[in-house]
Amino acid sequence: MGQDDLKPDPEREAWRAKRSQLPDRPVDFTSLSGLELAELYTPEDLSGFDYGRDLGYPGRYPYTRGVQTNMYRGRLWTMRQFAGFACAAESNARYKFLLERGTSGLSVAFDMPTIMGYDSDHPRACGEVGRVGVAIDSLADMETLFAGIPLDRVSTSMTINAPAPVIWAMYIATAERQGVSPGKLTGTIQNDILKEYMAQKSWIFPPEPSLRLITDIFAFAADFVPHWNTVSISGYHIREAGSTAAQELAFTLADGFAYVEAGIKAGLSVDRFAPRLSFFFNSHIDFFEEIAKMRAARRIWARHMKEKYGARDPHSLLLRFHTQTAGCSLTAQQPENNVVRTAYQALAAVLAGTQSLHTNSLDEVLALPTEKAVQIALRTQQIIAHETGVTNVIDPLAGSYFVESLTNRMEEEAERYFAEIERRGGVIAAIDQNFFQQEIADAAYRFQQAVDNGRRIVVGVNDFVDPAENIDIELLRIDPAVERDQVERLHQLRTGRDNLTVGEKLDDLRQAAEGTANLMPFILAAARVYATEGEIIQVFREVFGEYREKPVF
Repeated sequence: MGQDDLKPDPEREAWRAKRSQLPDRPVDFTSLSGLELAELYTPEDLSGFDYGRDLGYPGRYPYTRGVQTNMYRGRLWTMRQFAGFACAAESNARYKFLLERGTSGLSVAFDMPTIMGYDSDHPRACGEVGRVGVAIDSLADMETLFAGIPLDRVSTSMTINAPAPVIWAMYIATAERQGVSPGKLTGTIQNDILKEYMAQKSWIFPPEPSLRLITDIFAFAADFVPHWNTVSISGYHIREAGSTAAQELAFTLADGFAYVEAGIKAGLSVDRFAPRLSFFFNSHIDFFEEIAKMRAARRIWARHMKEKYGARDPHSLLLRFHTQTAGCSLTAQQPENNVVRTAYQALAAVLAGTQSLHTNSLDEVLALPTEKAVQIALRTQQIIAHETGVTNVIDPLAGSYFVESLTNRMEEEAERYFAEIERRGGVIAAIDQNFFQQEIADAAYRFQQAVDNGRRIVVGVNDFVDPAENIDIELLRIDPAVERDQVERLHQLRTGRDNLTVGEKLDDLRQAAEGTANLMPFILAAARVYATEGEIIQVFREVFGEYREKPVF
């Protein structure tokens, strides 16, 4: 039922009469994603809304209002600042800086050679070592990265996908050298390869062997690292590539369902691995749209896990998620404005009930953040947590006609996409057809058109421009010596290790990859004797091959 279908109401008609005499501003009243919005929302916009079915209570099915019973009155979200640059020693110093200033979780950014499975001395790594994240070639680098940081007392998230099992093995081995057993580790490995094929493009292997590695991690973690989140199903990069909020929601959850199906196909009980699946969303600049998106995500996941996949453990129904503010919304022009953008985006994530949060720094559109910029970003979270009062009440926007209506609409849009993905044969088939890639590209194009023709205002970019602006802020610059020093340490490692044992462990890994055994014990064995990431990944390249995306014209 819409507003035009209501029974006669004198008050409504009086308002409409007055309203019809007042002109609107000459702008499009749509969400950032292009959804048409009514000018006023009333109880009639929630016709058929059922509190128990659609909303419920915090910590209770369908979890629309949050996954914890007392939410932030019990504990705040984890303030997890994404950091990593240059070499392991420099990144270790940044982590200690953040921990001293109140961050409650670490999040590791890796450089491009590490993300693509190359050692720092590989020809394709030239010029990229330590540039956009930290360079990790072996267990020796991982030991340096976390030196003096007790891994049984800190939660660590690592943003790595194709080489995720290798990096995770190095982390587990580092903990062992600290005397910390795997069973005491907490954190998350991103390990979300499907969104790479859709959006971020940092894949290595084809989808089928990539899913094998992921389900091997599911099984290994269930037995040995039970408190670890084995995958962070990421909408963030889908959104950064240009998707709408509804596409981010639908494609992310579709990936999640694909991982559930892969785990079941691998012979795992859904309740054995689903409780350790986590999610990662983008909090963009359209305040209410982002809140509605994340609330809808919890409800959709719970319903599908219960009704479609037969999950019985309540933990399998919980959509727990990390949020990062929108890097793609930041501007090089008037970069100080990015502090304001980030604050609103972070507030939206908190009002939506996030479990952990990264706030972008004002200078990240220009370079990796300086210590000053990252401290402002962290302080933004702390001000929201301790000064604004928004943590005093659980899900304070629940019952808003607009928010609940928009939440419903987000769910409807997602279900429409699920049906289309299923019609195309599932996620992997839709990837092969370039469906996701085309949808994202089209959405990005529509948004850029709206900016270019002035229908969408970006402050400081296409309006409120300062013609005399001279950007003069301190930037973090990576010394070229970082790469030379990293390569030299790598050469020393290869000279000083037991290369006979390394070769044996790599041969064992190759045989396992050619068979059907769980690969994690073999990867871990190779990591423990200081086999490099590039050496381990090369074994998989030779056995599994490399993925090539089909071009679309």
